[in-house]
Amino acid sequence: MNNDKENLSPVERIKTNSNGLRGSLKESLADQFTGAIREDDQTLIKFHGMYQQDNRDRREERVAKKLEWLYSYMIRLRLPGGFLTPEQWVGLNETAEDHSTGTIKVTTRQTIQLHGILKSHLRPTIQSFNLQHLDSIAACGDVNRNVTCTANPSESPLQQEAYELAGKISEMCLPKTKAYYDIWIDDELLVDRKAEEDPLYQDRYLPRKLKIGIAVPPNNDVDVFINDIALIAIIENDKIVGYNIAAGGGLGATHGNEATYARLASILGFVDTEEKVLKAVYEIITVQRDFGNRSDRKLSRLKYTIDKLGIDQYRAEVEKRAGFSFEPARQFKFTQRKDRYGWIQNHEGKWFYTVFVEHGRILDIEGYPLKSGLLKIARTGKVNFRFTCNQNLILADIEEKDKAEIEHILKEYGISEYTDGASALRKNSVACVALNTCSLALAEAQRYLPSLVTKIEPILEKYGLLEEDITIRMTGCPNGCGRSPNAEIGFVGTAYGKYNLHIGGDRLGMRLNTKFKENIGEEEILTTLDELFGIYVQKRFAEETFGDFSYRYLHNLN
Repeated sequence: MNNDKENLSPVERIKTNSNGLRGSLKESLADQFTGAIREDDQTLIKFHGMYQQDNRDRREERVAKKLEWLYSYMIRLRLPGGFLTPEQWVGLNETAEDHSTGTIKVTTRQTIQLHGILKSHLRPTIQSFNLQHLDSIAACGDVNRNVTCTANPSESPLQQEAYELAGKISEMCLPKTKAYYDIWIDDELLVDRKAEEDPLYQDRYLPRKLKIGIAVPPNNDVDVFINDIALIAIIENDKIVGYNIAAGGGLGATHGNEATYARLASILGFVDTEEKVLKAVYEIITVQRDFGNRSDRKLSRLKYTIDKLGIDQYRAEVEKRAGFSFEPARQFKFTQRKDRYGWIQNHEGKWFYTVFVEHGRILDIEGYPLKSGLLKIARTGKVNFRFTCNQNLILADIEEKDKAEIEHILKEYGISEYTDGASALRKNSVACVALNTCSLALAEAQRYLPSLVTKIEPILEKYGLLEEDITIRMTGCPNGCGRSPNAEIGFVGTAYGKYNLHIGGDRLGMRLNTKFKENIGEEEILTTLDELFGIYVQKRFAEETFGDFSYRYLHNLN
């Protein structure tokens, strides 16, 4: 076990000395002389689902005027499986208008973020969410994050079962401290310290964040293998008979640090009951809690613990704690990893419309009032809202008799036209938030990738590839939030306007890509892709994807 208390990182000391994640947050919030909170509290606030940020576009201006940076906060909801009622969407819309920039952001982990919230608006925002039966507990921090699962019930009658499992795992992995309610909801709350004892997290919590995803084949729309814990439903005779459980996925790395790397999860084995799934997940977490690296946060994710111990030793420790052994993994097959846009009907006769939301940004812009249109749809009360791991939105559970009304609103606000008109490359693009709010960003992502795609599309058209489902993803730094390491084409920011270009990932999320060119700008990006697409159309095998071709191309180069 990693019990070297002399070499603990500063974050570890902050956690254990935090009085159940309370720290001095109340004092920080009461300080009206700064938009920031105290340094230690900036760690603790993550466990409450928030990050302190600043507007990086205005840093120089503020410094020149001898003003502090323009601090604000991002709040992320905990929505296991990514579901909101229409009433909750209306409430979310009002909260976004009253307290944030107004933009509703769909994340790559199937939930919602609001940005630009001033310190004085934090408690009102959380209290507004609470009235809507929503919370941001454990949406960030060194705990289990939002649990994702296959999004669209039209994919399989079994989606509901996976969605319910996501909720059970989320509930099981919640921290026991009541600090969230103490600080944000009720100042006078009296806490029973005995009730806050936490056998899962203790007072240390985890060495780093932990992510869990559930996939229902044949669609790997959750990118299941990028998770610390990956559950793949095994289906026989149209029933889920259990799950293959994998562990050790994670895409983050650090430029120039070869000890850090992206990794896909390794399959531990199969379990045949929900009870065993929950127990196995719990004990995978406890092993990471006890053996994970608490000295170097760059090496503290579960993937590094598994690679240090070895997969066999990690599995054996989990089995010892769980009280049962994994069975051999069972066969499964993914055939796609994308959202199915437009109208689809499920086995119950209900309709679902998947809206293309470019990089998850829901707002009104000139000529395209997406946010207003979705609000009007929500106010009908006839549509649930489901989010996908590809940053899109599903208008869900629509009765046959209500379909025409929803369809009319989609056309009225240009939503169906925008969704239908986007190219395959654009629909298969993902980008992280990056600049101007992310403190780690080295380059643009969500603000830049749309214009880059616009410049790539004519190149694809030249080669007859415009309708190819090529996945393209961009991150503003190497931490992997936009999942660029397992795209067919991945961009990783190195400096403003510069990116590493990665190619060779497969289309189904089963293979990572490889760095092809370093630190290149837009002109070289476009020239390089033009050359690669030209070679691809000349030398690809029948039905060969660009990812598989470029992987083969790289192998031949080497």
